[in-house]
Amino acid sequence: MYLTFIVFLPLAAAIIAGFGGRVLGDRGAQLVTCGAVITSAILSIFAFYNVALGHQPEHVVLANWIVSGGFKVDWAIKVDTLTTVMLVVVNGVSCLVHVYSVGYMSHDPHKPRFMAYLSLFTFAMLMLVTADNFVQMFFGWEGVGLASYLLIGFWYKKPSANAAAIKAFLVNRVGDFGFALGIFGIFLVFGALDFATVFAAAPAMAGKSFTFLDHQVDVLNTLTFLLFIGAMGKSAQLGLHTWLPDAMEGPTPVSALIHAATMVTAGVFMVARCSPLFELAPGTLQFVTIIGASTAFFAATIGLVQNDIKRIIAYSTCSQLGYMFFALGVGAYGAGIFHLFTHAFFKALLFLGAGSVIHGMSDEQDIRKMGGLFPYMKVTAILMWIGSLALAGIGIPGIDLGFAGFYSKDIILESAYAAHSSVGFYAFWLGIAAAFMTAFYSGRLLFMTFHGHSRADHDVLHHAHESPQVMLIPLYILATGAVLAGFVFYEFFVGHHYAEFWNGALTVVDENVLEHAHHVPFWVKLLPLVMAVGGLAISWSFYIDNVPKWARLLGLVAALGIVGAGIAQGDGGLILTGVAALVLALVFYFGRTGAPGTLVASNQALYQFLLNKWYFDELYDTLFVRPAKWLGFQLWKKGDGKVIDGYGPDGVTAAIGFVARRARVLQTGYVYHYAFAMLIGVAALVTWYMLHSGGGH
Repeated sequence: MYLTFIVFLPLAAAIIAGFGGRVLGDRGAQLVTCGAVITSAILSIFAFYNVALGHQPEHVVLANWIVSGGFKVDWAIKVDTLTTVMLVVVNGVSCLVHVYSVGYMSHDPHKPRFMAYLSLFTFAMLMLVTADNFVQMFFGWEGVGLASYLLIGFWYKKPSANAAAIKAFLVNRVGDFGFALGIFGIFLVFGALDFATVFAAAPAMAGKSFTFLDHQVDVLNTLTFLLFIGAMGKSAQLGLHTWLPDAMEGPTPVSALIHAATMVTAGVFMVARCSPLFELAPGTLQFVTIIGASTAFFAATIGLVQNDIKRIIAYSTCSQLGYMFFALGVGAYGAGIFHLFTHAFFKALLFLGAGSVIHGMSDEQDIRKMGGLFPYMKVTAILMWIGSLALAGIGIPGIDLGFAGFYSKDIILESAYAAHSSVGFYAFWLGIAAAFMTAFYSGRLLFMTFHGHSRADHDVLHHAHESPQVMLIPLYILATGAVLAGFVFYEFFVGHHYAEFWNGALTVVDENVLEHAHHVPFWVKLLPLVMAVGGLAISWSFYIDNVPKWARLLGLVAALGIVGAGIAQGDGGLILTGVAALVLALVFYFGRTGAPGTLVASNQALYQFLLNKWYFDELYDTLFVRPAKWLGFQLWKKGDGKVIDGYGPDGVTAAIGFVARRARVLQTGYVYHYAFAMLIGVAALVTWYMLHSGGGH
């Protein structure tokens, strides 16, 4: 019974606040929606304890949904470990965002509508993660798309918000088309759409192919590829990522809810849920790995040069989703979901922290117009430091002590290396590069926002203030998760308790790569930390002008120590790590404020390339938008206007008008004209009659 409440309480709250907002008022709508989602979050924790830790999966059939001949789909709730992890993430972040929104949206005149949209989105996401069949999953899939459109375009009077909402909706439709084709194909092949039946029958289809354009194509590779196209759209992977940064036009709580922990992770969840299919499709898994690794690197490069505080975090989200996908691609499903879990804490923390900055800075979002804010908002600064250190993956390998991101991101990189495949090594090295860039742009955001000299407008700085407690309390909770979630749950998600914790929710056909990930060389564990510390150190030297000499020397000493250890042990990998650390330490040692400006001036082409997001929007505009607009214009003006209207209603109207104008000429008003016309008519009639009669004889 409580499982039904988890799913449907947010829907009830959305209906009550949405349709009864005028009666309830602002405070009433906030109480209803916050109360419902908080209750769902508490029940989700109970479900996690009962199902994931108590090993008691549940399946609740609510109703018969579709019955057509032999085809039957139930409306059911499937709750296993994977589901409960998502329930905790979705409801946990959602309830904190609801509470945060009470303060953040305090000056907005449409609070009931906003709260209703948040609860509606939460319900749609819950339907997605509790689905026991593809049809129900697709219902939730499209539901979150609709709700995200409403939330991104919430400030509908802003043209940019409307454009961003439409863009998100359309780009997601591209991916959803592939997802729908995949579902159609699954029904065609298996004759069913419930997970249990499809997954049980999948091994029998392994290696089978069908003919397409005179080529033999693997069945499961094709089906999973189509499903993954849907995941690429929903989770903003390379090629279908362009909607994500524009979606920052929505209110900041929307960014935290949709783009940190819930909607964008739907694709990761779907691939993990369908692991029995993907494990039998090695071609698709390789593609998933390549796309994930490329996305992690690509988004990180763009994050280096962004100036909008929310867009920096948005590209960080895109990059971290890439990590999750290449973890799934190498078969480390537990690591991918573990990173999804920890990422929810520190990324929601960063988005809500950014909202706190924006709130305190009179809606200013450009970090170039900030600086020196630490004395004005110390709590927000400290909390964002915690989130950024978790994002950068700061921790100490060997003793395994660090922030949440350290545990989850490192096990992903270790799994990629342990896969010992070409795509695995590709993902590992791009992931290492992305780790450095992640730390650098995280440090850049922090230093340019909270430290150094203020660049803010005097009036704005004069009114800068810390956020109210209703906005800070959710940050405290998220910060706790950003610190402890990795340490507490590591052994369950990817460690010794893996098998009993997941209890069959994730399928691995061959040997689990996570077993080998725990035994990779030490340098593989150390290198991500070197990159993270190096990235933070270099951003410190670039954006803060009073870096102490001892810190610069410490970096050199530490790097030389790693090189020495590698030489002493004869470990080539450790020597390579030490050399990388030494290069970063030298940049840190000689780096000075103003260096970014010098780099930009000497590399304008590269800077513009990154600033313009690799010109993906311009490319799509040239390839798709402009041709589509031209074709639409031609069909409108020539097809619809000239052909359909010209020969249809407009043509008939014109012909009638032409005849009427000619007939009007005959109406002269002179009697002898009418008499003459009558005589001509009589003559014509008599002539026709005589000819007709003659023909009859």
